Amino acid sequence: MNLPQMLTGFADIAENYDALVVDIWGVLHNGQAPFEGVDAALLNYRQQGGKVLLLSNAPRPGASALKTLEAIGNRRDGFDDILTSGDAVRALMNDMGREGKKICHIGPQKDADLITDLEVEFVDEDAADAILFSGPYDDTTETPDDYADMLARFKARNLPLLCPNPDRTVPFGGRVIYCAGAVAEVYENIGGEVVWVGKPYPMVYARAFAMLRDMTGLTDPRLLAIGDGPKTDMPGAEAAGIDSLFIGGGLASASGADIENPEAIAAILAEENTQARYAMGHLVW
Repeated sequence: MNLPQMLTGFADIAENYDALVVDIWGVLHNGQAPFEGVDAALLNYRQQGGKVLLLSNAPRPGASALKTLEAIGNRRDGFDDILTSGDAVRALMNDMGREGKKICHIGPQKDADLITDLEVEFVDEDAADAILFSGPYDDTTETPDDYADMLARFKARNLPLLCPNPDRTVPFGGRVIYCAGAVAEVYENIGGEVVWVGKPYPMVYARAFAMLRDMTGLTDPRLLAIGDGPKTDMPGAEAAGIDSLFIGGGLASASGADIENPEAIAAILAEENTQARYAMGHLVW
């Protein structure tokens, strides 16, 4: 088991990287308020010439995710651009629409921006060729069990399920809430077809790396992924062949793990057959 190098400040390694791929929820904020010091860390990095791309599994367009960041209180000058899994799944749905496919959207009202201004027809479940599941209707109370009957209906018709947020859970204040990925995982476990869009899957990284090449002007920039997701951020970075910094103060902290202990961090990541080069509690300079 490879132990991550524990950092006390990002300044220790900042000069080793031309650009950062940074997760949002669990790194920049906890769903309610920004983490102390994170905006200053990113701003300092950018002032030294580094580029920052926020890469989120938010099932909404980047512009919508930006509004959420601003409402929570994170600084806009801490990053250069934002890319979401919502952006990627919108492109995929346009392709499906051009093929004549019809889609049923299941998800909360806050994800309405995900399905606006697209070249695809959205219909009720009975007329659908595929399901877009962007998340529970009420993520403050619902669990994947609440969707068992619905998933059984989808499976009976062999409907593919598009999942634009592979995150299973995220920290919200002092607790954990379920995301679309948790429900999609249940569907896959009963034999349903899931089209995963977002971290850790290749489609979104290919788009992110193209953006970072344009930002840096380099054909092969030195990249570092920063995230708190053992199932998403770390395996995604590893599969993409870039270094990673695991933030223990997000999901791991919410589960009660000792985020200052490199062996504890390594054990959490080993459960998902992944690893990180570095780790720290929260992203600070």
